[in-house]
Amino acid sequence: MAPKVNNIFLLILKLSVSSVLLYVVLSKTGIDRVLSTIRGMSISAFIFAVLLYIVAQFVSTFRWKLLLPEGPDIKKLFSLTMIGSFFNTLLPGIIGGDAVKGFYLYRATGNAGLAFASIFMDRYLGFAVLIAIGAIAYPFGYGYIQGSRIEWILPAIVFSFIIGSLLFFALRIGQRIRFFSEFYNYFQAYRNQKAVIRKAVALSVLVQLTGMFAVYILALGLGEHIPFLAFLVFLPLIILFTTLPVSISGLGVREGAFVLFFGLIGIKPEVATAISLLWFLAVSTGSLLGLLEYIKYKKEIGNIEMR
Repeated sequence: MAPKVNNIFLLILKLSVSSVLLYVVLSKTGIDRVLSTIRGMSISAFIFAVLLYIVAQFVSTFRWKLLLPEGPDIKKLFSLTMIGSFFNTLLPGIIGGDAVKGFYLYRATGNAGLAFASIFMDRYLGFAVLIAIGAIAYPFGYGYIQGSRIEWILPAIVFSFIIGSLLFFALRIGQRIRFFSEFYNYFQAYRNQKAVIRKAVALSVLVQLTGMFAVYILALGLGEHIPFLAFLVFLPLIILFTTLPVSISGLGVREGAFVLFFGLIGIKPEVATAISLLWFLAVSTGSLLGLLEYIKYKKEIGNIEMR
């Protein structure tokens, strides 16, 4: 009973945070101006962004398969990927998408440690590459943030990520915890498989750049010709902020970050907010495929259990 009450409390708290942040952003940008900007969106550009999101999820499935060679086939993993996307985007705060993916993967493999370790490694590589893209773009786009209050944020994140990785992987600070000990067995198995890791990293680069290009396309669809370098510098930070578990699907946090960062290069607040909301709508639209996969998956399990 207590865990259920805690989940409801966290959901209400996240809803409150998102509501307050969205209110602050929209009150400053003007909801009428934001809606007017969104109405000027090119439908073809929006559809293209949705397709790019689905393509990115498909590529990430191949990365997951590399880290789970003995697991289900690509078709099943893509289904689980989209189901996880649906839960993360459209049913946040109820149950995490990674938890759903892990549960169904466990049912398919019978190995909980393997299931969650592969998901963790998949996520870790994604974040590592995201931070690396930001770090590489940072010197070239430093002029965008020079002299602002946020110019130190990315270096601080890179430093913290490196230290955290060293503590977790090199020093194995979690090895004494039984749950994490199974993770280390999984990581040890891939330690010397450099070819697999290189392929997984390459796919991670493709996933992240595809996602960033989708946002770039949305901006073009609004008639905004923003340098792609700005997206390489700002989006890693924005994505990292929206993954903090303080709001519903990053709503409010993402919009505030868009206004803050893109305002540094002269993008109007209503335009930055519109791009952010359109990005959320594009991801949500693409994630609906996960709902169809979830319904189909539940039927398959129901049929098996009835036999």
